[in-house]
Formats: sequence, structure tokens, C-alpha cells
Amino acid sequence: MRTVVYPGTFDPITNGHIDLVERACRLFDNVILAVAASTRKNPLFTLDERVALAQETLAHIPNVTVCGFDILLVDFVRQQKAQAVLRGLRAVSDFEYEFQLANMNRALAPTMESIFLTPAEHLSYISSSIVREIAFLGGDVSKFVAAPVEAALKRKFSK
Repeated sequence: MRTVVYPGTFDPITNGHIDLVERACRLFDNVILAVAASTRKNPLFTLDERVALAQETLAHIPNVTVCGFDILLVDFVRQQKAQAVLRGLRAVSDFEYEFQLANMNRALAPTMESIFLTPAEHLSYISSSIVREIAFLGGDVSKFVAAPVEAALKRKFSK
């Protein structure tokens, strides 16, 4: 069984993330969406909320597991007995940072591979931070996120 871990903050999960998960599911037997605690980033949603939103959003895909983690990524990948880490590249500007992370992960875990996918062109401009900003300002995010995420954003910003 081939397993890949797709790590990220997913604050919140977007249609771009969903696109990458769906495509990874065609390449791997198991895809683990690993929601990082990322407390340094001061996320809008709690870890439990982000995990629940991802689970609800990805429920239509049978070979996906969603779980949270707060340890070193290479240790999490080892625990999951995964062969690779999936990362998305939206633009050339993402490449330098992702290249640095991939090399650091390889230094820490030489047998762990990094796999890069680009989102569908019509989703390449979507980011969680931009979606949060649009929602905060009362804009329509329905084209960028699944309905449960849109509802959760409305609840967060109506307070």
C-alpha cells in the first residue's frame, strides 16, 4: 500500500486543497490529510475545528484519512508508515520555500520522498489567508471553499 501525507495548516481547507487531495487519491492507495497544530501561526480555527471541517469536506473520498498532528512532520510520516509527503505549488514563488523544506526533510529522513502537485489552473490563486480576509470583510467565498467551510467562516466572523 502506498501512502502519502499531505500536511498543512488548512486554516481553512480550500477548493485548491480538495483538488490536490482528489488527484493524490488517484496516485496513492491512502492519502492522509495531516492538519498541523501550527500554534505559531495563530490560526483562526482550532485544530479540532480544522480537522472536523476537512473530514466533512473530504467525506466523499474513500481513501482519505484526516488527522491533526503537533510533532515534527518526519516523525508523523514515520508513525503513519507513509512513503512520501505531498506539497502543493501554486506559483513559482512557492517553489523556493518548498524546495528548502523538501531538502530539510530529506536530511532528517533520507527515505522520505517529497511529491509536488500543482492545482488546477482555475484554483491556483486560492489561498487560505486570502479566503479568510475575504470572509472577514464580508465577501462571498463560496467559489473558493466547500459549503461547510463557508458556513464556519460566517459563524466565526459574525461574532
